[in-house]
Amino acid sequence: MSIKLKSAANFVQPPNPSANDPLNVHVEHFATAELPTRYGKFRIVAFKNDIDGKDHVAVVHGDVAGKRGVLTRIHSECLTGDVFGSLKCDCGPQLNAALEEIAEQDAGIILYMRQEGRGIGLANKIKAYSLQDQGMDTVEANEHLGFDDDLRDYSISAKMLELLGVESIVLMTNNPSKVDGLEEAGIVIDERRPIKTIPNPHNYNYLETKRTKSGHLL
Repeated sequence: MSIKLKSAANFVQPPNPSANDPLNVHVEHFATAELPTRYGKFRIVAFKNDIDGKDHVAVVHGDVAGKRGVLTRIHSECLTGDVFGSLKCDCGPQLNAALEEIAEQDAGIILYMRQEGRGIGLANKIKAYSLQDQGMDTVEANEHLGFDDDLRDYSISAKMLELLGVESIVLMTNNPSKVDGLEEAGIVIDERRPIKTIPNPHNYNYLETKRTKSGHLL
């Protein structure tokens, strides 16, 4: 498996002409390394950009350059769910399901985007959690803190996919906004594939809010 990308040993952040224009987002490949996992062999590819100053990564299985219909998951960072196994969300199970399914394909990609809490950041997410403990749902908590329901942007993700050389993708998501955001940024999506997890008593209301207020197709 090979990933041929332009390396940037020392990333120099260029001027940012417009943080809101996906055509002007500047993203560069920074480093690539082998990543053996319990699901199979992957490679991890690090990227730098001029928008948010965060290091986003692609976890790649097989050869994806020039391929169509590459199974892809855009996964937003969730420290509590992905690392600590929180039952308050479905993030960890979604990530594990995506890794397992992609490892069974000839080629696939997970973009792990550092957009904690749907873009509000880790500390604010914990603050929102405290409001949820008092009876608010996720949308109400975000709005109480002065945020929209979802602040995530997919222009950086789109540029990462372009640098990886995929021609089109099959997107693993229950969120139509991801489809819209990627297509607006120029990514060809052949199909949306739902990603299923089993609800538990701690995240049932969270999932119901995603379905009824955020438009997720659960």
